[in-house]
Amino acid sequence: MDNQTYAQELVIISGMSGAGKTVAVQSFEDLGFYCVDNIPPELLTTFLALMRDSERKISRIAVVMDLRGHQFFESVSAVLNELANQEDIQGNILFLDADDEALVRRYKETRRSHPLSPAGLLLDGIKLERQLLEEIKSHAKTVINTSTLKPRELREIITSKFAHSNKPIFSVNVMSFGFKHGMPIDADLVFDVRFLKNPYYVEELRQKTGLQTEVSSYVLATEETQQLIAKLTDLLQFMVPLYKKEGKSQLVVAFGCTGGQHRSVTLAEYFGKLLGQIEHTIVTHRDINRRKA
Repeated sequence: MDNQTYAQELVIISGMSGAGKTVAVQSFEDLGFYCVDNIPPELLTTFLALMRDSERKISRIAVVMDLRGHQFFESVSAVLNELANQEDIQGNILFLDADDEALVRRYKETRRSHPLSPAGLLLDGIKLERQLLEEIKSHAKTVINTSTLKPRELREIITSKFAHSNKPIFSVNVMSFGFKHGMPIDADLVFDVRFLKNPYYVEELRQKTGLQTEVSSYVLATEETQQLIAKLTDLLQFMVPLYKKEGKSQLVVAFGCTGGQHRSVTLAEYFGKLLGQIEHTIVTHRDINRRKA
């Protein structure tokens, strides 16, 4: 892909301090954007050129420009006009706003001082910031007032406006692991399946794994496994949509057995296929290659 056909999608995130820029950056990261916080406006065109010329050719970029770089803000108008004239850049400015009352409440809750009034009145800093950000707000294609929004609601709005339809914005990672190698620290739900009949004690199955039909059939054949599957199917089909609705971008469901070879692998494969019917699902087996000789 050469530079003549290569287009960059750029979102400039700006707005009032305390209006939700941190939540916005996290949302864009979840959508697959390359994010940079607090970039000076006059360095933006140079940064975009570096991204274009890199081996990865990063095409989806979100940058935060706010008053933490106020010494560079006099150049913002010229930079925005320059970007508007570049056909290979699809630019959008997202401006996050909030009412004075909401901003004051948030600052008092966090006990932080405003960047423009570190030793003065909070409301004076907010009013000065509004004045200084007036120009960049006038260029914004998208303005969101977050005064009454919860972080989850802001993420949902950003997702609806900036997500690409072919990229999953919520995914389930179903993993297997062995307890003797330690609990997975990133799991949201952990199910201990060590009470199931263990193929390890069947000589012809010991060196195999749950990826092989002989082992999975052995594990799935028992009444205990079938009862477990029935109960967990009902539970997960109930819980997964609620996790998604709450605003999570990823849910990690882990199945653990002793060594992470047989029972946990079988159950992870089974539920990976089941959940894959309703959500984008990835199956991983953390300890399947850690078998001791």
